[in-house]
Amino acid sequence: MEGFSLKSGMKLGVATAATQIEGGDRNNSWFDWSLKGKILDKSSPLRANDHYVRYREDTALLKKMGIQIYRFGVEWSRIEPEPGVFDENVLFHYKQELTLLKEMGIEPLVTLHHFTNPVWFEKLGGFENSDSVKIFLRFVKKVVSYFGDYANEYITINEPNVYAVNGYYFGIWPPGKKSFRSVMKVYGNLTTCHIEAYKIIHRLRKDMEFSGTKVGFAHHMRVFKPENNKNFIHKILTYVLELLFQKSIAQAFMTGKCIFPVKKIKSLKQGNYYDFIGLNYYSRSTVSNFGDGVGKNVPVNDLGWEIYPKGILQCAEKLYKKQPAPIYITENGTCDNNDSFRSRYIYEHLKELCESDLPIQKYYH
Repeated sequence: MEGFSLKSGMKLGVATAATQIEGGDRNNSWFDWSLKGKILDKSSPLRANDHYVRYREDTALLKKMGIQIYRFGVEWSRIEPEPGVFDENVLFHYKQELTLLKEMGIEPLVTLHHFTNPVWFEKLGGFENSDSVKIFLRFVKKVVSYFGDYANEYITINEPNVYAVNGYYFGIWPPGKKSFRSVMKVYGNLTTCHIEAYKIIHRLRKDMEFSGTKVGFAHHMRVFKPENNKNFIHKILTYVLELLFQKSIAQAFMTGKCIFPVKKIKSLKQGNYYDFIGLNYYSRSTVSNFGDGVGKNVPVNDLGWEIYPKGILQCAEKLYKKQPAPIYITENGTCDNNDSFRSRYIYEHLKELCESDLPIQKYYH
């Protein structure tokens, strides 16, 4: 391994999701999903890492590791356990966590929605419901107003494409639907949620006379490659899958310009609705049919995903070329149960980023 230097001013950190680490919440869609026996390995998010109780010692560990930046999510179902009813104790808990991070010299990036919904919202139809925008924005206003200047950077929605496709097309995530029409509707409502939340966060913080506001979304991207570059069908499918899964949703979220399969919303005005590019990158897909494939004789992780470090730069370049902005790698990592190749994975991906000319400002593992 050859040595390399981080880009000037580039900061290193970690990223988590509330349901993955907090434990103790019985009011969210993923706990409900586990009760229905829908999680393949029969696990449950009920305990997770017990972070909601152990956040002080966990934050001390972040400082001990030298972490500079930390992306974490708040659990909507805790904050708003019933429609329009907000738990001030939970909001105070998150403000305490933000205060502690500040004391430790760690800059927070707050994610407002990371896959999970309150059960009551899910029963209303989730983001397929035409009222979902109004409901989500009510939550956004409450959180951002309460946090004040304790957080100035926000991710509105994490991986809207993964959320919509897994929950409404493949049916392997809550709510377990299998309808392309539903995916289109959810795409449209999520786009509106992001754009309106972007405007609300900026307006609220400006009214409170706070500066340094930065808002974006975390976009999951893969490199799509035809299995046989001389096969016309493979090439067409590669183009179509990239468009359906990631290209159109990125354009809609960032600019308000909606193309198929994102349902057009007449009320949306085109503009720039991002202050940074948030990129989640893990792998490359090899395309030979209408689905996710893996190339032959390539290194893979424990999920069977190809390990392809050059892809992180290729995806960042695609986004930056379309919509130039500072780049945050909001997620990158690998599934390695025995910790046999994780360090090399991080090294190879960081090296690609640091030897590029792109304005990579932050990297969250």
